[in-house]
Formats: sequence, structure tokens, C-alpha cells
Amino acid sequence: MNVVFAVKQYVSKMIEDSGPGMKVLLMDKETTGIVSMVYTQSEILQKEVYLFERIDSPNREIMKHLKAICFLRPTKENVDHLIQELRRPKYSIYFIYFSNVISKSDVKSLAEADEQEVVAEVQEFYGDYIAVNPHLFSLNILGCCQGRNWDPAQLSRTTQGLTALLLSLKKCPMIRYQLSSEAAKRLAECVKQVITKEYELFEFRRTEVPPLLLILDRCDDAITPLLNQWTYQAMVHELLGINNNRIDLSRVPGISKDLREVVLSAENDEFYANNMYLNFAEIGSNIKNLMEDFQKKKPKEQQRLESIADMKAFVENYPQFKKMSGTVSKHVTVVGELSRLVGERNLLEVSEVEQELACQNDHSSALQNVKRLLQNPKVTEFDAARLVMLYALHYERHSSNSLPGLIADLRNKGVSEKYRKLVSAVVEYGGKRVRGSDLFSPKDAVAITKQFLKGLKGIENVYTQHQPFLHETLDHLIKGKLKENLYPYLGPSTLRDRPQDIIVFVIGGATYEEALTVYNLNRATPGVRTVLGGTTVHNTESFLEEVLASGLHSRSKESSQAPSRSASRR
Repeated sequence: MNVVFAVKQYVSKMIEDSGPGMKVLLMDKETTGIVSMVYTQSEILQKEVYLFERIDSPNREIMKHLKAICFLRPTKENVDHLIQELRRPKYSIYFIYFSNVISKSDVKSLAEADEQEVVAEVQEFYGDYIAVNPHLFSLNILGCCQGRNWDPAQLSRTTQGLTALLLSLKKCPMIRYQLSSEAAKRLAECVKQVITKEYELFEFRRTEVPPLLLILDRCDDAITPLLNQWTYQAMVHELLGINNNRIDLSRVPGISKDLREVVLSAENDEFYANNMYLNFAEIGSNIKNLMEDFQKKKPKEQQRLESIADMKAFVENYPQFKKMSGTVSKHVTVVGELSRLVGERNLLEVSEVEQELACQNDHSSALQNVKRLLQNPKVTEFDAARLVMLYALHYERHSSNSLPGLIADLRNKGVSEKYRKLVSAVVEYGGKRVRGSDLFSPKDAVAITKQFLKGLKGIENVYTQHQPFLHETLDHLIKGKLKENLYPYLGPSTLRDRPQDIIVFVIGGATYEEALTVYNLNRATPGVRTVLGGTTVHNTESFLEEVLASGLHSRSKESSQAPSRSASRR
């Protein structure tokens, strides 16, 4: 179950099926992102695709010597654009691929528009999602719910994305969902409806143990997306932001022009592939090794190219040297910027207190540490608000809860009203009243013993104590212990054996920390393959946007704050 490979195969097949000759790849805004995640432009150029165009760009030239490969989402706008295109074709022949199920009436409209008979074929290739890592996919949807219920347009898009994923991996799963979430049940029903309606598409070879789709809701664990991260991929997303593998470095002081935007893709960057799950400290020493390796291979300035053989060797090695030079400068820049931000924002100290808030149960120590950091001028308003949010979630019902005092401290620090209001919005979004699970206290004797032993041993790394709640959920699922009264099956049948192929989907967005959990579980449990997806992949900033978009903050009470005039809703 490799989602990058699944999408890559679709793109390769489209290009192969169109036969030899020069080609143009015609896409829409979303499919452009889908393709760019699995193929670089230079890789596609090698397959005789010399032009990349958007179906909605108005001033495309007529180029009758090119074949057109169209890869589009089956939306009304795209079908309309295609109809216009086929009435006045700009290319010699068209191979049309939709990323999801297309209606018969739309196919009929396209056939009627094709008066010049330029369409060679119309097919459905189910690459309708963003393949982030081999075991992680996203739909790039921010703000999927209004209150506790789906935004109808986003429900439809999520259903399409999730059913396309199942089709691309050739899985017809049993479905379980989080009972405490109305949105999870609704999505489970919508996916089931599509499987029933399109049953011919889902007729795959039966496996002994059927695959399992587990649908969860972000509300059940609002802690994970609020924490600073210390593994490479997660940390880059938290501090710099990853958007379809692209990182914007334009705000880095003194950045050179060619490094203003860089691409981090494990598919074609060996250093990134080997380091994306390692801790920041290890990355530092690996960067040093990369630099030393580079220095050794660097052509000497005084190197004499005396013979034809010397010149030939230099020219042959130059592309590799140039690629390595690009890799080195990119990672040195990224790691350098991460280090600068860690120092500037005092993140080691901030993160230590975050981990204490997420993993320990010592209220007075936590409160003292949060108050101390709120006085520290190096701590930004963003990090200060994040600490108070974590405190509010953990100690929501504690008898000595001091949230109003902390809100007052935020105000005194000059933290903007937007962030102060977000504290109560986050509790409204993922507080105790909403959660179907108990995030903070260990549930059984074994867990309590484990936590006690953990405390005795001391933790090897205080910055990575936290395990996402998903870890426990998947662990129970794999062992056949996941409670059916909390995660019921949709429909009458249940799974008797332990699952082998698991697809987990998080409404409201997954995180890179959870992706790391899935990566480690896949390595630790042979015979079990898990893929994680979400409406998006969050860092703290995008998660807070998700909370704002849900509109729950407008209903959240100001009672947790010290008296203040209530501002108009943003």
C-alpha cells in the first residue's frame, strides 16, 4: 500500500498509452498539484511531454503537432472547459483521463462536442488525492466543517478523494468510525454509498482478511497539532510550512535568489529520504557529513584538464556534482533557518513545557512553568498562546484551574485578541465535552505501570515524549482490542481476524507526527500495512485556522477570560 507509487503508476500509464511523439499535459489547478507530488518536470520531459498547460488558461497557442493528455478532476467547470476545447481543438489528438468517476451525461456532452473526432479515449484514473509520503495522503482541504457538521461541498470532495484512494489501492474495505463524531459517521455512510453504487469498480480479488477503513475526527486529539516538532519533515512544516513539497524561504535573512523556494521530496532527494524522520540533533551531524562528502567530490580549482579523458570524466561527473551542490545548499539553508528560529523563539524551553503539558499530570509545576515562559520576552505571542491552549485542554476541569489568570498574563504580554479568543475556541473544538476518549489519564493498570516506569527511567529525549493518541488507537486496532462501542462498524458484519491493510482517515486534518507514528508502526508490525490520510496535513498555524473556520469560537464563552469588551467576530 504505497500511495506515491499508486499515483505515479497512473501518470506513467497515461503517458505510455498515448504512444510515441511530442505531447502536452493539460491539467487543472488540483491535478497539477497531484502530478507534481510524484513526478518532477525533468522526469516527465524524458517521456516526451514538452509542455504543461492549465485547461483554464485562456491564451493557449494552437499546436497541431502535439498530442494532448488531459488529466482533470470531473468537475462541471472542467467538463465545460473541455467542451469548449473540443469544439475548437488546439492539438492533434486528445487522451482524456478523469481523476474520479465521471457521469454518463458528461461523457455524452463531450462526445457531442467532439465533432472533429479528435478524442482517442476517455478513461477514469483514480489519482484524486495528494500523495505526500508513501503512507500519507491529503486532500488539501482547510476548514472542512461548520460547527460539528460537514460543509456539504467539502463532504462531497472528501468522499470522492477517499473512494479514489480505495480504488487506486484496489481495496474494498469494511468501515469503522468514531462514534463521538457525527461528521465521521456521515463520511462513513457517504463512502459506503459510493461503494454500493459503483460496486463493479470495487470488485477486487477477495483477500482472506478484508481491508479496514477507520474514520476519525481531529476533535478527539487537539493536543498533537499544537506541539512543536523535532523530526526533520515535521519540524520544517511546523516552522516554515510545506505546501505540496514546496517550502517558501523568501523571508529568510540574506537568502539568495535561487533558494527563495525549495522543493523537499523524498522521491528525488536522497538526503531528505534518509533524514525526514530523524531528530534535529542527528540532522545536524548528517548535514556535516554531507558537506564533507561534497568537499571531497568537489572538482579542484586548479584541477588540470590535460587530456581528452580528463575532460570526458569532468563532463560526465558534472551533472552529479551540480545536483549534489544543489542538495547541499538547500539542506544547509533549511537547517540553518530552523536553527535560527529555534534560538530566536527560545523553542527548546517552550517545547519542554509543551511536552510536560501533554504528557505529565503535575498541575502546579505546569502552571509555574507556563507563567514563567509568559514573562520571557523571547517567547512570541504565537508560542505563548499555544502554551495556554495546551494548559486549557489538559487542566480544563482541574479544581485549581488558573486559566483566567493566564489569559490576563497573555493580555499583559500584548498578545493579540485573535490569539486570546482562540484559547477558548480550541477548548470548544477539542475539549473534554467533545472528546470520545480520555487523552490524558492512563486507562488501565498496564498503562499506569508503563507511565510510572517511564518516569523512573527518565526519558531519553524530553522533547519527544509525546505519542499521538492515534498510536494507542492503532495499537488497540491491530491487537483486536479497539472497543466497538466507541468505534462501531458500519453495517452488520465485523472483522474476526486482526486487520492486515488499514486505511485511517482524519477529518479535520492529520499531522506529520501521526505520519511518523504510522511509519514506525508499519516497521514494527510485519504483516500489517497502514496508510494515513486527512482532509489536510496540519501544523499549529493551519490547525488554528481550521478551528476558526469551524465557527465554534463564535459560540465559545468569554467566561474563561478576565473581563474585557467582546470584539466583533472575525
